Amino acid sequence: MKVLVVLALAIATVSAGVMPQDVPVHPRDMPAESTIDGRITNGRTAYAGQFPYQLGLSFSSSSGSWWCGGSLIDNSWVLTAAHCTSGASSVKIYYGALQRTNAQIIQTVSRSNFKQHTGYNSVSLKNDISLIRTPAVNFSSYVNKIKLPPIASSYSTYEGQRATASGWGKTSDNASGVTNVLQYQIFNIVSIATCQNYYGSQTASSSVICIATPNRSSTCNGDSGGPLVLDSTGRLVGVTSFVAAVGCEAGKPAGFTRVTSYLNWIRDNSGVSY
Repeated sequence: MKVLVVLALAIATVSAGVMPQDVPVHPRDMPAESTIDGRITNGRTAYAGQFPYQLGLSFSSSSGSWWCGGSLIDNSWVLTAAHCTSGASSVKIYYGALQRTNAQIIQTVSRSNFKQHTGYNSVSLKNDISLIRTPAVNFSSYVNKIKLPPIASSYSTYEGQRATASGWGKTSDNASGVTNVLQYQIFNIVSIATCQNYYGSQTASSSVICIATPNRSSTCNGDSGGPLVLDSTGRLVGVTSFVAAVGCEAGKPAGFTRVTSYLNWIRDNSGVSY
């Protein structure tokens, strides 16, 4: 359903801005063989404690369940995507896991603890960001927060810089199973103009970061809501949001919600800022 709606958006964008060549879709909405999906396509295997801020999120609703990633930004706050929290009644949170559900800490919280951006639009994919309030956790070498960029860097484009995405996303477009081990890959951030050439200016707005996905390596099913971290600073700059509907291995840019566009929103709703 969501894929079809996004196609309609792509057609409408012709008269509203840059003409899109490709249809974007949330990784959660791509066809999958199982309820919980695999890993980043053609990624590298992480080691224990390498990404202590990486969280596994198993969302549930009356109609089913789905897997997303998230980032620990404080001892009682998780940052993820709005398309992950949308429609969920609860979430089971896995902290400090290398193998997907073999975690240092496991918590379950209800939707009353979700702070989904009120401007999230599943058609345009705008404002794809949510916070989850949790019981406080103690930090360790396996469980720790990731810092946000300072508000002073709100206008940084990061174009040409390297950033790391991590998650348990799908191993390939044709994968039929899941992987238990956390994966990651290093990507180059591309200009928003490059991203607009593929998805149009409504989806690839100034509140989005896009990465190049060469060699069939990209974020995919199961990576939704996960982190994109700038290699030069170690700060969280993106939340996994969308890929091309033609497939994760198609070589099209992958899109992330730009964290710097929402620093005030995060501060106002969680108190977390730098």
